[in-house]
Amino acid sequence: MAGDTTAPAAAEGTRKQAATRALADVPRVPGAEKPDPVLVADGVVRRFGGLAAVSVDHVEVQRGAITALIGPNGAGKTTFFNLLTGFDRPDEGKWSFDGTDLARVPAHKVARRGMVRTFQLTKALSRLTVMQNMLLGASGQKGESLLRAAFAGTWRSQEKANTERAMELLGRFKLDTKADDFAGSLSGGQRKLLEMARALMSDPQVVMLDEPMAGVNPALTQSLLGHVKDLREQGMTVLFVEHDMDMVRDIADWVVVMAQGKVVAEGPPDSVMADPAVIEAYLGGHHDVSLADDSAAEALERAVEAEVEAEIAAEHSDDDAKGGRA
Repeated sequence: MAGDTTAPAAAEGTRKQAATRALADVPRVPGAEKPDPVLVADGVVRRFGGLAAVSVDHVEVQRGAITALIGPNGAGKTTFFNLLTGFDRPDEGKWSFDGTDLARVPAHKVARRGMVRTFQLTKALSRLTVMQNMLLGASGQKGESLLRAAFAGTWRSQEKANTERAMELLGRFKLDTKADDFAGSLSGGQRKLLEMARALMSDPQVVMLDEPMAGVNPALTQSLLGHVKDLREQGMTVLFVEHDMDMVRDIADWVVVMAQGKVVAEGPPDSVMADPAVIEAYLGGHHDVSLADDSAAEALERAVEAEVEAEIAAEHSDDDAKGGRA
């Protein structure tokens, strides 16, 4: 029994250590080349009118690692996600997944090739059961063919295997007791778990998570963090967007920072959060504070709040003065 309990911990350490070793000698600069990239993007541009929401010269994602994509609001992170996964089309640029060109490939074909994603706002189908939602995530279903659908023998065994796979995943995500419930009855955190579990139905190589912790209550946060780490331990590559710096420090092997549509920094979490370019992107004129320093960050937050309160008070004073003159 002792061997059973230590094996998972040893495996986790091995996977994380392997990712750390692979990235140890990678330069801490934007667009750094990785030793074994699974995803490579070049010259990707997306414009909305005169605004370039994304303008990424070059970025690579290391295979088997957890990479965080961070940046202030409006940095272009989700737009970049949408482009890579086929939910939007670029004005310029190309990218490849495992050596295969994916530029302008529609989303369903991207998923079939092994790169799946979740959304900041969950996309569970509320009027279908949890199990039905899971089965929608399975790929290559024979029963989707009109001709084969008429002959149950051609697809029944596959559906049984898919159902067993779905129950195994629901058990892993503590949703097995909800299998027959409507997805609309789940809490926000449970929908996040369902969306992540459904993404795994296609046995992907790369899982892309758009703000997996957004709207999740603290009770489920640690569970979600554990599941994200577990993806790496199963040999998958994870790319996720997140604003929570504590989460980024906890699970990311590598961090890519975007600001104003561009990649401005890359590196391990602690290195990136002390990078002047990152501090400038997040904090503007408050350059002297490291994002990795919790006490300094709290002091900065109080200072910014004080500045905002002072500006509001000044506006009220101006309004009162104008009212008095009237």
